[in-house]
Amino acid sequence: MNESMQAGSPAADWTPSSWQRREALQQPRYEDAEELASATSRLAQLPPLVTSWEVLALKQSLAEAQEGRRFLLQGGDCAESFADCSSPIISNRLKVLLQMSLVLVHGLKQPVLRVGRFAGQYAKPRSADTETRDGVTLPSFRGDVVNGPAFTAEARRPDPQRLISAHSHSALTMNFVRALIDGGFADLRHPEYWDLTWVERSPMAADYRRMVAAIGDSLRFMETLAGPIAGFSKVDFFTSHEALLLHYEQALTRQVPRHPGWFNLSTHFPWIGMRTAALDGAHVEYFRGIRNPVAVKVGPSVTPEQLLPLIDALNPDDEPGRLTLIHRMGNAKVGEALPPLLEAVKREGRRVLWVADPMHGNTESTSNGYKTRRFDNIRGELDQAFDIHAAAGTRLGGVHLELTGEDVTECLGGARDLSETDLERAYKSMVDPRLNYEQSLELAMLIVRKSVG
Repeated sequence: MNESMQAGSPAADWTPSSWQRREALQQPRYEDAEELASATSRLAQLPPLVTSWEVLALKQSLAEAQEGRRFLLQGGDCAESFADCSSPIISNRLKVLLQMSLVLVHGLKQPVLRVGRFAGQYAKPRSADTETRDGVTLPSFRGDVVNGPAFTAEARRPDPQRLISAHSHSALTMNFVRALIDGGFADLRHPEYWDLTWVERSPMAADYRRMVAAIGDSLRFMETLAGPIAGFSKVDFFTSHEALLLHYEQALTRQVPRHPGWFNLSTHFPWIGMRTAALDGAHVEYFRGIRNPVAVKVGPSVTPEQLLPLIDALNPDDEPGRLTLIHRMGNAKVGEALPPLLEAVKREGRRVLWVADPMHGNTESTSNGYKTRRFDNIRGELDQAFDIHAAAGTRLGGVHLELTGEDVTECLGGARDLSETDLERAYKSMVDPRLNYEQSLELAMLIVRKSVG
């Protein structure tokens, strides 16, 4: 590893708890400080969920993506639930990401960096601290790591013991994913392992299977000529989540032998959401001191004058692979909001990886009360993003998606042209609408067309 990849030591005034000197938004209000201290103390004694060498390997791969030699595919649930920590749901989620990456590898003719939005995505920011129903006001549901979704005083009480449960469920998820990958589940010679039984009649299935057959023929031909080829039985796979609850992240921030500085070992790739990205806020203060690669969500209201100081704070040494900017503008706003940011970052010569999140800027509510996203708007924002980057002389190096391997009907349109009536059939998300298998593959194919066409 080169010298620049070893850089990134935090300032002398930084510690994992220095964020507590700043305003920390989107934090639950725990009733008992001693109970919180006991839970975080226990959490700090538990084994980490990832390793420092995995974190540094991801940073190196992200540096290659910045240089145009890889493409980042980051996807998973909007918000995980403890109840969904089961083998079918985890394996189906992994199947979709593997299938999408196969489409991308085949079409882009370059490695794909796979990052799951899971094994820790248990917290969600909320627009209000409380929720009122029929005259009763209770704390908002902030994800399973904080409280429960049922509208009762007992369920909605922020419970510090849920921090321990989040660690346990994340560890179980990570263990199962690692076991699947190490056991050959991701073997490119056997993509039939990734089949999802409910999509046999999908309009996308025939195109996908033709692609799988072509790849299989190519691999068999190469192995006929050269013998068994190493590297097709496993893939690199990393995890990510929004590092929202700073008490949890602090407890899993560790120093390790032979590597200077501090690592957040709750995940490989933490990110800061739009609501907590204030330059003088607690989240930026925490993030500036960890060695992990980090990302920031960038919305349509962000100006170059706000973005450039944020880049300086999070990556003062312009370290390769350190900083990813995930723009989420919305189909109607990306054409106006994105170009000034690309121009400013390019003009200043800042080294970042640009990634598109075409999900969060396109959320709306239907007439029958469902929160949804129109696939045409998701596809439209992604299509525009590629064109805007091409016009600016920059590169869109990845996508960030909310998706699932379950047979859900949460986003309108797509291969089966889901309507508002269809949403009632299988709307399962507790928070935000997710792409299903068909819609995810359709986006993967769009990425290929835009990148090579």
